[in-house]
Amino acid sequence: MRIALYTVRVTPTAPAPSIVERLSAPHRGPVPFSVEFMPPRDAEGEARLWRAVRIFERLSPAFVSMTYGAGGSTRDRTVRITGELAAQTTLLPVAHLTAVNHSIAELRALVGAYADQGIANILALRGDPPGDPLGEWIAHPEGVEYAEELVHLIDTLGDFHVGVASFPEGHHRAPDLEHDTRNLVNKLRAGAEYSITQMFFDVEDYLRLRDRVQAADPEQGAKPIIPGIMPVTSLASIKRMAELSGSVIPPTVIERFTKAAGDGPEEDRASVRAVGIDFATETAERLIAEGAPCLHFCSLNFAKATSEVLGRLGVDVDAALHVPA
Repeated sequence: MRIALYTVRVTPTAPAPSIVERLSAPHRGPVPFSVEFMPPRDAEGEARLWRAVRIFERLSPAFVSMTYGAGGSTRDRTVRITGELAAQTTLLPVAHLTAVNHSIAELRALVGAYADQGIANILALRGDPPGDPLGEWIAHPEGVEYAEELVHLIDTLGDFHVGVASFPEGHHRAPDLEHDTRNLVNKLRAGAEYSITQMFFDVEDYLRLRDRVQAADPEQGAKPIIPGIMPVTSLASIKRMAELSGSVIPPTVIERFTKAAGDGPEEDRASVRAVGIDFATETAERLIAEGAPCLHFCSLNFAKATSEVLGRLGVDVDAALHVPA
């Protein structure tokens, strides 16, 4: 897929509503929800993705997002599928864009490619190094160093709505929570309209993040901080994901999942999944009670676990789950 270089401002061909606008629109259930997808690796994975897409489309999420491989490894696939979501569904897609291994010229080209497909919502991320997400981060010699700069760059290129990442436990590269909070506030001041958090396991971490941003800058603290949730279906997988992201699973939580996994050579996936659905529901209920503006589910390109959680929260999911995708 060839992407032309853009050196002037570009405007999405069919400007879409912003995420903030979508969060204030009518929604099913007690709070809006959104879904994160990943670019599939092969044709089988792509078919699975589209089955999940069609199920979620019937549930009317506020928006969906498409992640971006480490180092831009899935760049062309991300651009293509995000464009197809915009053109072939009623969903509002958010395109992830990372600074890793990209020059400013390449970043401009990618933003232009999204604009050509009518995509106006972009999640600006610095991103993790390819190979070792916890390794040393080295900026492209002709790129940008921080997500704040990426937000500024996107703003110069056209009429886009930009979101950023936030970290309830603090980013693993930040020396302390104060520094991490300052970085988030700076991204919001640069023009980001909202943030989506990294997956977390303790609602208190999310609430304290919200408090810190509000205390640091009440104007920026008024912008939505959308909590990221993953319904856990595998203990081994969630341990690995937490390790790669630098997040911490609280001892009481890991004990709960470990007990469900059992002592056999293979974890009891059915029991782990049952506990995962319970835990995600409990987390979501607490977040709703605390006024979270939206619930952002990491789906891993499957619909069933997230749909079960939504059903427990009062969303009518039966029709979506039982109509052939």
